[in-house]
Amino acid sequence: MALYGASTEYVLHSLIWLVEHTEPVSSLDLADLQKIPGAFMAKLLPKLEKAGILHASEGLRGGYTLARPAQEISILSVVDAIEGRKSLFNCREIRARCALFSDAAPTWATHGVCGIHAAMLRAEHAMRQELAETTLADLAGLVREKAPPKFRADAESWFGTRVKTRKDGAVRKKKSAKR
Repeated sequence: MALYGASTEYVLHSLIWLVEHTEPVSSLDLADLQKIPGAFMAKLLPKLEKAGILHASEGLRGGYTLARPAQEISILSVVDAIEGRKSLFNCREIRARCALFSDAAPTWATHGVCGIHAAMLRAEHAMRQELAETTLADLAGLVREKAPPKFRADAESWFGTRVKTRKDGAVRKKKSAKR
């Protein structure tokens, strides 16, 4: 079972697009780009707005932009905004229920932090530290290095076409309503 779900992955991919895209991008466009339902994305992005990661603007050309520079947005802040703070491990104090203990577990068996729990806490701390040190700018840089320049140009063109289609569609609707 994954600790973080598809929501986190989709949101991170969406945010990467917003790093260099200065114009607002609609949640529907971000959803369509990833071939997921618009309603799914529309539920997630307000969480990022509430966390101060995104800024929303309304209107025909409205949508989302980063609320602050990408180098100031940690992956951990995104994960926590979408998933909430989750613990990697839920210690159930199994060590106190050993069949070899008659009625109650002896003090030596339950004294101090469980060794398994301590190891899991160290692992969780290391993971959270890595996510805190990795920024959205870092992720966007990895994509930029990997993808050919034409891909970025194609993406910008795709987003531009989407905005133009919305604008032209609204103009046609207004003209039809006047007739």
